[in-house]
Order: sequence, then C-alpha cells, then structure tokens
Amino acid sequence: MATSTIERLDDGRTRAAGRRGGRWIDHWDPEDASFWAGTGRAVARRNLRLSVFAEFLGFGVWALWSIVVPQLNGVGFSLSVDQMLWLVSVPSLVGATLRIPYTFAVPVFGGRNWTVISALLLLVPALALAYVVGRPETSFGVLLLVAALAGFGGGNFASSMTNISFFFPEREKGAALGLNAAGGNLGTAAVQLAVPLVIVAGAGVSLDRAGLMFVPLAVLAAALAWRFMDNLSHARADYRSFAAAARHRHTWVLSLLYIGTFGSFIGYSGAFPTLLKNQFPEVTVSVAFLGALVGSLARPLGGRLADHWGGARVTMAAFVVMAVGALGAVRGLGTHSFGLFLGSFLVLFVASGAGNGSVYRMIPAVFRATARPDASGLLRSRKAAAGCIGLAGAIGAYGGFLVPRGFALSTAQSGSLRPALLVFVAGYVGLLALTWAVYHRPGAALSAERV
Repeated sequence: MATSTIERLDDGRTRAAGRRGGRWIDHWDPEDASFWAGTGRAVARRNLRLSVFAEFLGFGVWALWSIVVPQLNGVGFSLSVDQMLWLVSVPSLVGATLRIPYTFAVPVFGGRNWTVISALLLLVPALALAYVVGRPETSFGVLLLVAALAGFGGGNFASSMTNISFFFPEREKGAALGLNAAGGNLGTAAVQLAVPLVIVAGAGVSLDRAGLMFVPLAVLAAALAWRFMDNLSHARADYRSFAAAARHRHTWVLSLLYIGTFGSFIGYSGAFPTLLKNQFPEVTVSVAFLGALVGSLARPLGGRLADHWGGARVTMAAFVVMAVGALGAVRGLGTHSFGLFLGSFLVLFVASGAGNGSVYRMIPAVFRATARPDASGLLRSRKAAAGCIGLAGAIGAYGGFLVPRGFALSTAQSGSLRPALLVFVAGYVGLLALTWAVYHRPGAALSAERV
C-alpha cells in the first residue's frame, strides 16, 4: 500500500500526495508550516535519527585504525613509529578525498539508498582489518592499503549532512545538522573506548574483533535505512553552488580555519592513542577516547557560543586556547608528566571541537554578509554557503592526515614530538591573525557584521 505525504493546494487546503515505491517522496516542502507540522517534521526526524546512527558507525570505522595500531606490535607485528603514524593518517587522507563524491551521491542515488550502500561499504574495511591483524607476516604495504579502506567511513559525513539538509526547513536546519555532526563525531570516541574492551574479552588479545564488531552494526544500519528512511525526488546535485563557492575568496579563508579546527580534532583523534603508547608506555591507551569525547561534545557548544558572541570571536578564542594546550603538551613531554600531557591534549580537543562549531556557524554568516541585499542575492548566498560547507568539510579533513604526518616527521628528524607541537602552535597563531585580520580587525569589511 502506498504511504502518503501532505500536499498544499492552491486554495490553501491540503490533500494526501502518493509516495512512489522504493520510499521515494515526490512532494516535500518543509518551508510550508502546515506541511511541516502535519507530516514533514515526523518524517524528517525519523530520517535524522537513522542518519546519525549510520554516520556514527562511519566515524567509528574511520577511527578504527587509530586504536588498533598501538596494539599491533604486541601481537607480533614489528612497526616503526613512522609506519604506525602512516597507518593512522591514511584513512583521513582517503576519507577527506571521498567527501566530495559522497556529497553528490545523495542526489544521484537518493538519500535512503545511499545510506544503505554506504553502510554496507563499511563491511569492506571492517572485514579486511579483521583478516590482516591476525597475520603478523602481512607486509606494511598491504596494511596501508587495508587502512586506506577505512576512509569509506570518513566519506559518510558528507553524504549524511547533504541528505539531512534537504529534509529540514531553514529555521531548523542548523540544529539538525549540528546534531547530525555531533552524533557522528562521537563515533570516534566510542570506538576508542569500546575496542580496547572488546579485544581483551575472554582469554588473550583478539584484534580481529575490532573489525568484526562492526559487521552486525553495519548490517543493522543498512537494514534500518532500507526499511525506515526515505528518498526525496527534489534533491538535486547543485554543481553551481560548488562552483560559486570555489570562486568566492572567503571559501578558502574559511577552509584554512576549518583545517585548524576540525583538521586538528580528527588529526589528534587519530594520533593520540599512538602518541600515548610511545611516550607513556606505562599507561593504557584506553584513556585516549577522552579526547575525542570532549572534542565532540564541545562542537555544539562552540556553535551556541558563536550565536551569542559571533563566530569570529569564538574561533579566535579557540586558536588561543589550542596554542596554550599545545604548549602545555610540550611541557608535559619535557617533564614526562602524563597528567600534564593528557590534560593539555584534552584542552586541545575541547578548543578544536568548539572551533568546529564556530567555523561552521561563520560560513552562512559570512556569505550572507557579503551578498547583495536583494532576494536573489540572498538566495545565491545561501547556495554558495552550502557549497562552501561541502568544500570546507572536505579540505578540513585533510588535517587528519597532516597532523599525524607532522608528528612522524618530527619524531624522525629530532626523536621528539616537541618540534611538531611548536609548529602547530605557530600555525594556530597564524590562523588567529588571519581570523582577526579578515573578520574582526577594526576597519575590515566584515568586522561590523559579527560573523
């Protein structure tokens, strides 16, 4: 039997509108208050809940190697620090690259259909990891290839955010996307907490369980999406918005800021367990999940603070705190103080998470402030802002590759993490100066807009 939605008629009345087979919805108008109250909100929220679950698993698979790698030498592998950091950085490289095609997959396949496909794709990196970690004779090249497969999970963020953006009205879109993003980010913390417990359940250490635990979860996510999610016929790939965003100079400024915030978050999340294992071998890596946890929880807080104080101010504050946190980590290494090192990194995670939220809030505000004040200009600015969010999200994720490789280079050249951390401090100071100069400096074009 066909299900139905509510369609607005010319005289203001409503009638049921049929839904095509395959859970395609042909009529969707969330800006219509009657439609939204009668049917739209319930359908959108159902899709949001299932999208969060699927994205949560995607982030978990994306971060899987971050917590598995520190355990590999203990089960017969013989990896150098540089090799270990390659294994935790390459998933971010692949995931960042996949974010653009994943964004356009939703209009091509349908949001529900692509959620099913992307959830089932998580079986590939999960099963491949389960296979190779029990074979210490596996070459490093094969390990690197299998780690790269985890990038499928990183692409899920882009398709999930794109899909949910079609369901909600403008007035509720920010909150919905914030919940979707925060739910996904928590997958990193969850996997870093759960994997150390799962692999030691029973006798000995069984690293293959780290991958196998995702098999039933990915199948469940695909089944729930198939049964309960929807495709929207009106969802179309807006290539022009990406082109408009790419031509806008603020897209590239904001992308740099997002590398500094989200790139730091995902990069530190990936490297942190390995750093703890190598710098403080007497401490269990199971505490590493705290970083991703507090960073994820700080993301919506950063957005709320930006709503009140302005995104530029909160972003500048985030870079100041991140610089202080990195200097604290340098001090912790110098004194071999685990407490100071851990506390400083938690400060880094909180500030980078809050910065994620504030930069995301800045994007629509910047494009609105630079648009022509007429209706067509504001419409074009909203579309360009949507394109900027997609581009900045992809570019920012490359920080997840750059941060671990920075630590690897620092260790190889000096035998210490301190030079890398000091370079990161200099980077945060530079990004602070850039934010101030473009968005907060007295006399700057956007300083009065409180973007």
